[in-house]
Amino acid sequence: MHLPDYKEARTRDRRDYRRIDFSFDEKIKDKYKGKKFFLKTYGCQMNEHDSENISALLIKLGFSKVDDYNDADLVLLNTCSIRENAHNKAFGMLGRLKHLKQTKPDLIVGLCGCMAQEASVVEEILRDYKWVNFVFGTHNMYNLSNIIDKAIEENKQQIEVYSREGDLVEGLPVNRVNSYKAYVNIIYGCDKFCTYCVVPYTRGRERSREKEDILKEVKALVDDGYKEVTLLGQNVNAYGKDLYDDYTLANLLEEIAIMGIPRIRFTTSHPWDFTDKMIEVIGKYPNIMPSVHLPVQSGSSRVLKLMGRRYTKESYLELFNKIKKVVPGVSISTDIIVGFPGEEEEDFLETLDLVNTCKYDNAFTFVFSARVGTPAEKLPDNTPLKEKEERLQRLNEVVNKYFLENNKKLEGSVVPVLVEGISDKKNMYYGYSDTNKLINFSSNKSINVGDIVDVKITKAKTWSLDGEVDE
Repeated sequence: MHLPDYKEARTRDRRDYRRIDFSFDEKIKDKYKGKKFFLKTYGCQMNEHDSENISALLIKLGFSKVDDYNDADLVLLNTCSIRENAHNKAFGMLGRLKHLKQTKPDLIVGLCGCMAQEASVVEEILRDYKWVNFVFGTHNMYNLSNIIDKAIEENKQQIEVYSREGDLVEGLPVNRVNSYKAYVNIIYGCDKFCTYCVVPYTRGRERSREKEDILKEVKALVDDGYKEVTLLGQNVNAYGKDLYDDYTLANLLEEIAIMGIPRIRFTTSHPWDFTDKMIEVIGKYPNIMPSVHLPVQSGSSRVLKLMGRRYTKESYLELFNKIKKVVPGVSISTDIIVGFPGEEEEDFLETLDLVNTCKYDNAFTFVFSARVGTPAEKLPDNTPLKEKEERLQRLNEVVNKYFLENNKKLEGSVVPVLVEGISDKKNMYYGYSDTNKLINFSSNKSINVGDIVDVKITKAKTWSLDGEVDE
């Protein structure tokens, strides 16, 4: 049994980590053939991509995937700890599974992902959820097949959570959700330690994959006909800093752009590591999508300092304006937290001022959610929840205004859309533009999911656009 330890997880030394190739224990291949699994994913794109690896490993064990957990022999929750809401949803699902296990005593239930890296979560599992069969964290996902097999064979709870990141494992099998869009991890972990965030504890220090491994993976996707790749990292802009002297995300983006894949995206960025060279490369290559997610979190320099963000409102705006100037037609989205401990009304007004200046194309807005073990959890917080929620409502009114305003500018224009499926509306398709806007559209000619088509925008809405395929 290995239990998580935040003190150990916080340690940042320059230990060398090994790059090793994944190997599967052939003795347990297809051992559970005929059994079914249900996998529930919470959180970010990194978790979604982890679930593609988890699915592939379960399939190697012989399991087949089902869409209803009531039909499953094994249920696994791949969890997120970034906000309390995701935390509560996962425990709510565990409650439903407890009832199911009473009628299906042989049901195997597991929990993995970022919540598994939290000591308080594992303590709660050990105390109140003894019926959960296994727990593993983000650092030993590659070993899940053996963890599951051991939990089943020994019929006792397995807790295997490592607080220090281990080897960087290449060649994990992947069961991709579709055949036209793909996630590619390029860097793991984060060293920023923003005072409100658990990610540096749950995902470990920044570790970049070797560029040759990334380029090989992307080349295989190009050869397989994929239309879009999204490069992933908790702090994707820091790529290469721990591994190379003169090779950064800007260099990687350029090499991938030259490969000719139609669409390249990357997420999530930290303003601290967003370089002029990156901006230049994004503006230079048309297949690097003109869509940048640039989390600001607050428009108050005083609050940003309390958050440990290491930039000011003024330096953020300088970066924002550089991107707008260099990248034609770029759309910029952001994250904003309201009600951070110590935030006063004047700080909140600074945030509104920033939003009125930037006029974001999209924004993910939240009331501050204290995470156990982070410095922000201990900060004095005298603002009532009702007042925080009122601030959130005021903020949303402003950001929504600009969502619609920016979308209206597209009415009558023609934009390239990657077709992702059939819309709920009759005879309508949906997909995303190069600027990452959701488009619902009609077509008089036959098109396929995975095609990139030109769509004329006929109507703007706050969160989406309507259109028709341009003849």
